[in-house]
Amino acid sequence: MTPRIRVGGLLIVVAGLATPVQADWKKLLEQTLGDNKAIGAAATSAALSNEDMISGLKEALANGAQSAVNTLGRSGGFMGNSAVKIPVPDKLQSVASVLKTLGQQRYTDEFVQTMNSAAESAVPEAGAILGDAIRQMSVQDARAILDGPQDAATQYFRKVGERRLTAKLQPIVSTATSRAGVTSSYKSLVKQAGPAAAMINSDALDIDAYVTNKALDGLFLMIAAEEKRIRENPLARTSDLLQKVFGAGS
Repeated sequence: MTPRIRVGGLLIVVAGLATPVQADWKKLLEQTLGDNKAIGAAATSAALSNEDMISGLKEALANGAQSAVNTLGRSGGFMGNSAVKIPVPDKLQSVASVLKTLGQQRYTDEFVQTMNSAAESAVPEAGAILGDAIRQMSVQDARAILDGPQDAATQYFRKVGERRLTAKLQPIVSTATSRAGVTSSYKSLVKQAGPAAAMINSDALDIDAYVTNKALDGLFLMIAAEEKRIRENPLARTSDLLQKVFGAGS
């Protein structure tokens, strides 16, 4: 039998999210899961019912999403994590190299800091859309995730929610980049590079889109890591249903 997941931890999962958007997500997830009493009885059966499967996967997805949002949507969430830290765009690497040679590394560092701060400000707003993706899950979706690779749930999030996440986060990133001074930092970086700046087409570089895409890459990477942890580590299955859904093949 294939690995699996549960529901009660769902409330713990979303309880730590404090913003109004995240509060709405908590309500949405509670409505999605519905009454858990019938599931408790079903869990006594050796066979995994559709109710178990759907409820377990929803709990696991909520756990992974909440963990990712909480980890990244705080000060240092991106900047302090080398796995998701947003670097200088490829188009500006030559400029950054020139500045380093000239002893002006601080302009590059400032630019990187402001981009990562913008991403940290935007990520918490992803909660409601991730909640929608969980609510929309069908039995077929659940079975495909259970039978799929270790990041199958993460792939589901990408398929169902990535377009909406991009549309939602980019305006927030734009506001955050303005507030954090990303544009001015970028201009300072280019200005300090002098003649080296001629090597880039600054008009073709959309910093807001770049930060948004990198923020989503980081978000999905963290969700995938949590999904893998629950699938592989029995200690990460913190509820009876999680143990049943993901532990059947252990």
